[in-house]
Formats: sequence, structure tokens, C-alpha cells
Amino acid sequence: MKGEKGLKLSIKSKKLLVTLHLIFAAIMLGNMITFLIFSIIAAEGDQQTAIMCFHAMNILSETSVRASTIGATITGIFLCIWTKWGLFRYYWILAKEGLTLLAVGINLWGMYSWTMQAIIAKESDINGLINQAYLWTGIFLQIISLVLMYVISVFKPWGKRMIKRK
Repeated sequence: MKGEKGLKLSIKSKKLLVTLHLIFAAIMLGNMITFLIFSIIAAEGDQQTAIMCFHAMNILSETSVRASTIGATITGIFLCIWTKWGLFRYYWILAKEGLTLLAVGINLWGMYSWTMQAIIAKESDINGLINQAYLWTGIFLQIISLVLMYVISVFKPWGKRMIKRK
């Protein structure tokens, strides 16, 4: 349905888009919890177990992590554009946009790169503690940013921005 300020979604369409957005966001969080579990197993296990964990994480980073990150980002943008929220109208949306940029960087570049480096280090029998530190940091940053995005979405703090009109 088209409104005065451009394309607006019907209630049914909005619910569908919100549902898709939540599914993609849940997959993202599930991926990071899985990465955390695999990282713990890799740290505690033997070399072969660690290599298998890093391979599994690398496969996830190329598939599910990328798809869910792109899906959540695109549906989030559409929700902003096609609803009353707008891209820059509310402080809580700006906070989520900043956290989304962090998530996109970590998910689309970091997780793949760090898991690949961990695989190479383990297969070469090199001490890959530095690479694993990057991976652990990325996982924790990602989990924290995703949980913050959930909390911000539920509570919608800080209100509407005051935009001065000329």
C-alpha cells in the first residue's frame, strides 16, 4: 500500500517482514553460540578435534553466517524504509545500525578469515594463539552486539530524534 510519504507496508506484510527479520537474527545468534561451543571444544581438544571444529566454523562462516547476516541486514533496512521508523528518525535505530555495521564486518570478513587462519595454524602445528584470540574476541563482540540489538529492539530506548527543519 502506498502512503503519502512513499511505500508503506500493510499490517500483514509488516508482520511477515518482521518475522523474516527475527528468523535471520535468531540464526545469527545461534551461529555465534555454535562458534562459542566449537571454540571451547577446540581449545580443550586434541589437534584433530580442533581442526575439525575450525573447519565446521569455516563452513558455517561461508554459508549460514553470511546468509543470515545479509538477510537480517536487508530485512532491517526494508523495515526502516517501509514503516514509520525510518532510517534516521529514532536513536534506537541509529544504535542498531551501528551495531549492524560491526556485525557485518565481523560476520562477512572476520569469521571466515579467523577460522581459516586457525585451520592453517593447527594443520601446520603452529601455535595459533594470536589467531584464536582474534576469533574469541570476534565471537564475544558478536554475541554482545546481537544481544544488545535484541534488547534495543524490545525496549526501543532514547526516543525520537529532534530534527531541525529549515
